[in-house]
Amino acid sequence: MVKQARAEQTRKAILSAAADAFDRRGYDMTSLADIIAMAGVTKGALYFHFGSKSELAQAVVEVQHHTWMRIAESAAAPGNPALTSMIRLSHALAAQMATDPVIRGGIRLTLERGSFERGGTTPYLDWIAMTRELLDRAVEESDVKGGTDVTAVAHHIVGSFTGLQLLAHVLDERPKLNDAVTRMWQLLLPALVPTLRIRHFLDVAVKAQSQFSNRPV
Repeated sequence: MVKQARAEQTRKAILSAAADAFDRRGYDMTSLADIIAMAGVTKGALYFHFGSKSELAQAVVEVQHHTWMRIAESAAAPGNPALTSMIRLSHALAAQMATDPVIRGGIRLTLERGSFERGGTTPYLDWIAMTRELLDRAVEESDVKGGTDVTAVAHHIVGSFTGLQLLAHVLDERPKLNDAVTRMWQLLLPALVPTLRIRHFLDVAVKAQSQFSNRPV
């Protein structure tokens, strides 16, 4: 058990170091030697867990994707208003971008999906599908206008969030990502929500920003 626990700790250290390196330098500019040095492990230890840089990159993406989907599934649980869940989810993900190197590394690798073999589009397809499901529920709950093209809106929301996180990375403004997400909702909500519900959901966005900025997931 002790040996198994030590091996798992080593694997996590390698994943964290790799994610940090991929986030900072990108896939092509990161070497296994860089990751070994950052993780403080031997070459043999790295190859015991991961057979190649590509395999290691894929593992980072999978951890990031599973973490985000776990948060999304929790936020989208039946009983929670769908639009509120969507707004809170966006702020929870933004908070993780600011604090979790594995999340950041996984996101950059996904954007550079041509750099490794498989799974490049899956995270975004899953995210779009979940957003579309939440929008469908929000229409049923009368929080989003009837007749809304939920597929188009789901693509737009995921694209907007992706663009904001990329810009935050380029401008070194990740601590301000929750602010940008609130502004995104302030622009989108008036087009999506019946007039009498706009103020309520604008308040939801501001409260979610405050909560997740102060207490990241």
